[in-house]
Amino acid sequence: MGNVRPAGHRIIQFGVFALDLRSGELRKQGAKVRLQEQPLQVLQILLENPGEVVTRDELRRRIWPANTFVDFDHGLNNAIKRLRAALGDTAERPRYIETLARKGYRCIATISEDPLRIESLAVLPLENLSRDPEQEYFAEGMTEALITNLTKIGALRVVSRTSVMQYKGARKSLREIARELQVDGVVEGTVQRSGERLRISAQLLHAPSDTHLWAESYDRELRDVLALQAELAHAIAGEIRVKLTPRERTQLARTGPVNPEAYEAYLKGRFHWNKRSVEGLKKGGEYFQEAIEKDPSYAPAYAGLADSAGILGWWCFVPPEDGCGRGKAAAIKALAVDDTIAEAHASLGFNLAHYDFDFPAAEKELQRALELNPRYTTAVEWHAMSLIPLGRVDEALSEIMRAVHLEPFSAILTAVAAMMFWLARKYESGADMCRRALELEPDFPPARRALATILSQQGMHDSAIAEMEDLVRVSGGLPVFTHVLGICYATAGRRGDAFEVLDQLHEFSTHRYVSAYLPATIYAALNEIDQAFRWIELAYQERAPWMVYTKEFPWLDNLRADPRFQHLLRRMKFPDAAS
Repeated sequence: MGNVRPAGHRIIQFGVFALDLRSGELRKQGAKVRLQEQPLQVLQILLENPGEVVTRDELRRRIWPANTFVDFDHGLNNAIKRLRAALGDTAERPRYIETLARKGYRCIATISEDPLRIESLAVLPLENLSRDPEQEYFAEGMTEALITNLTKIGALRVVSRTSVMQYKGARKSLREIARELQVDGVVEGTVQRSGERLRISAQLLHAPSDTHLWAESYDRELRDVLALQAELAHAIAGEIRVKLTPRERTQLARTGPVNPEAYEAYLKGRFHWNKRSVEGLKKGGEYFQEAIEKDPSYAPAYAGLADSAGILGWWCFVPPEDGCGRGKAAAIKALAVDDTIAEAHASLGFNLAHYDFDFPAAEKELQRALELNPRYTTAVEWHAMSLIPLGRVDEALSEIMRAVHLEPFSAILTAVAAMMFWLARKYESGADMCRRALELEPDFPPARRALATILSQQGMHDSAIAEMEDLVRVSGGLPVFTHVLGICYATAGRRGDAFEVLDQLHEFSTHRYVSAYLPATIYAALNEIDQAFRWIELAYQERAPWMVYTKEFPWLDNLRADPRFQHLLRRMKFPDAAS
């Protein structure tokens, strides 16, 4: 490993080489070059005097003291020979070290000092020193908070939480991790909580040169955790010499004390939200609500609640008023407390689109979220989704692929991309994205659902049905998967099986919520046009979130020629709907 860089530390870069003056290490494109002490000393002296002749007498005074009884000429000649061998240089055609006969030597390379400016960074999962598994949520939350703060710095590319979490507990060198993530810098550290006290230790590594640039430990009260997170981000930004804009400085400076119990509940909420499962979303919502009860002025808790409620609504796990309707109200509350929270603007935009069908207002909020944090991938994802009802499909695909590029290890983003390619009728690309998501997370339900949908559209009915029958079985018959099986049956001509699925959904609705949009799509696949419109009207009245994609859904293609379809589009105020 390298060393912690103190004040005045210098790195001299010349060609493909870099010399660390403090550690005395020579590296070639990041790889250490073995060099003995005297050749290394000669190199340092020459590099400190670029373009100037360094005489043999001066080298003797500095490297071979008067009381050293050695053959100086032989020693210097041998040192120069070893140095040139290490640099791949020659006396006849020198690139770095020039010999001046009977005088001395001169550095003829173009040099620059301190090339350690970092433009890309990965914050590895902070290690939980408490060794208490119940505290893992806290370590993960602190990692995510640091990543979030650093992503506010526009000049710095910060690897996403999803990408770095795969290295939790991994036994790989930091240089190896940096190479895989294609970053210049890596932050690693530990977090330990004891009651209301918090201790964080962190260090910053310049990966190509294997040099530790900075290390620090912080002891704070838990109520000052937000200020600590900002201080950490500032320290790292200062070390990598990235320039903060006035707005970025303001964003990082907006910190204050936080109710410890509210913050703890919030971290637990995000821990469960990040699982993106039904149970995780519900549990996350409960913790966000607890945080609000502990501190009604804590804006991030409202934003978290808006996220959880909105996604539960989108997946049809709860009625629209308890899903996107509740999410919209929570997001508005968050922004009333603090209108600079990117997450709250993004969530408001998502819920405005999927509850009020107010597409222009939704895009405005999502654009504001991206102004506040251009690399907030959830905002990028939801912005892409909001462009679909506006008819800007190609732009939407470009945006969702930007989100996938920002978080290449996110199975959910990749699965969402697959569904958007399906909406655009680009089925091969959609299938490729499904397979990519399943490589990231085998058996991932949203990816399997998307794949079956695409296979059915491509006429691969047996494969689609087999995929969905298994998914319905392992999910316990969740309606969001059961209705896709019904569509697959109907598309394959198995009308009896499709009607049986409709009966299952109707029975299920007697004790749990089932979106009216689900049977509507099965009736459409069965070409039962009047029944399809009856259920779509019910879905419109209940504000079913998937109504947003009515204009593009391949499932509804056989309804488009009916005047009732255009009437529906006009009522929902889709752009370019026939008047």
